[in-house]
Amino acid sequence: MQDILQQIIATKHEELEVFCAKKPSLREALLQSETGIIAEFKRRSPSKGWIKEEGRADIIPLSYQQNDAAALSILTDEHYFGGCDDFIRQARQSGVTLPILYKNFVIDEAQLYAAALCGASAVLLIAACLSKVDCKRLLDKAHTLGLEVLLEMHSEPELEYADLGPDLCGINNRNLGSFVTDVENSFRLAELLPEDAVKVSESGISNPDTVRALRQAGFRGFLIGENFMKTPDPGQALNEFISQL
Repeated sequence: MQDILQQIIATKHEELEVFCAKKPSLREALLQSETGIIAEFKRRSPSKGWIKEEGRADIIPLSYQQNDAAALSILTDEHYFGGCDDFIRQARQSGVTLPILYKNFVIDEAQLYAAALCGASAVLLIAACLSKVDCKRLLDKAHTLGLEVLLEMHSEPELEYADLGPDLCGINNRNLGSFVTDVENSFRLAELLPEDAVKVSESGISNPDTVRALRQAGFRGFLIGENFMKTPDPGQALNEFISQL
């Protein structure tokens, strides 16, 4: 008869293999997508207040998937954005199989474990929040947990973080200090990123023409949240946006 403790430990090793296995790839989803739209579940923002206080994580993310989003982003910050980790669990339980970006201000390894546990595929690391040394440490840890990293930069000095080897390079069009948004920031910085980088433009995108122009500039991903979430039916808004592309 097999020793019960040995059996338990063997099972734990199997569980850890599943836990650390690579999740659905955000990078590959964007490379293979014709639209590259990362539809975001975002109920609130510090500058606008509540956008959709009644928004449900078991309904809207699945609707995004059903309306051809390439991937999803879910805000998990509670204090400023009205989110929580459980929103990702709810989305997964509702049937979402697309890659999900864990959108938060990640400053500690504990948040990476939280992202992996709730079912995220990738995490956002923000250059403005981290020293380059800390960013590298968190990036490497994310990879050991099977998570991809979208590394967000906003200014030219922050572009040096791109040499850390993130899976995706994001350009935030919103200044996180003032919350002023300017899509021209993506066009300005795109050519300064590594040629082989999978580029994602974030924030302030509300027009299909802008997506087309950004794609011409080399971007493969387009993170759009508020433009959809402020409508009565975010999934339908996504559908209409894509139809115009």
